[in-house]
Order: sequence, then structure tokens, then C-alpha cells
Amino acid sequence: MNNTTKYGLFFLGGVVVGALGAVAITRGKLNVKPLAADLLSTGLDLRDKVMAGVEGVKEDLADVMAEAEVKSQERKLAKEALESAKSYETLSEPDSSKVVA
Repeated sequence: MNNTTKYGLFFLGGVVVGALGAVAITRGKLNVKPLAADLLSTGLDLRDKVMAGVEGVKEDLADVMAEAEVKSQERKLAKEALESAKSYETLSEPDSSKVVA
């Protein structure tokens, strides 16, 4: 059986199941409203839990980024201090070529 036939049969099965569901709903044999309300309320609860988890992760990432920025700034200041100390040492050393005896 090739893919076209397989997908065609899946499509046909979906149409049949959809038609049977539509007939059952319209004739009133299946009360879908409470089932749909329960399903949607469960979905909303799940969404709230997921969003709370996402917010927690966002806060953790913000904390990590703040710490990384502080450490980066500290490294920059230390590097600048080291460079200024080296340049000060170079300027304060006497030049031996200009010493007159």
C-alpha cells in the first residue's frame, strides 16, 4: 500500500468519524457541553501552571544575567586598574639613558 492510499484512507476515516460525531451531537444523544467545559477548565489550569513555571524560569535567567553583568563590570574595572598601574610604573621609572653622571 503506497502513501497516497494510506493517507486517503486516514482522511476518509476522519470524515466518517466527524460525520458520526456531528450526527450524535445534533440529535442530542451526546451532551457535549459539560464535557467541553471540564476539558477547557482543565486546559486553563494547565496553562496557569505552565505560565507560573515560565515566569519562574524568566526570573532565574534575569538573576543570572544580572550576576554576569556585575562580574563582567568587575573584570573590566580590574583590567583598567592593572593597565593604569602598569602605565604609572612606566612613567615613574627613571630613564637610564638620560642620567648624567
